[in-house]
Amino acid sequence: MTLAEERIDRLADLAHKATSEGHDDRAREYVRRARRIGERNRLSLPRELKRFTCDACDRYLLPGRNCRVRTRSGHVVITCDCGSQARYPYE
Repeated sequence: MTLAEERIDRLADLAHKATSEGHDDRAREYVRRARRIGERNRLSLPRELKRFTCDACDRYLLPGRNCRVRTRSGHVVITCDCGSQARYPYE
């Protein structure tokens, strides 16, 4: 595991903790930094960070707190409070 991957994982953990404590602005900065590190080092983000961040407003999403999760036939729809939606398939 490279230093950049470790840093991204640490920032994802910090973003989760900050969101659960109610510090949304701090969590948003952690998400932005993790994305920036991934871009600079040509790394893809971990699945957890990719699926639980809003692409429109960079929020870390916690179901029931700042996003809505619904299942449809063949996919999951995650709707952020800003109105942005993400769809992910499942089997």
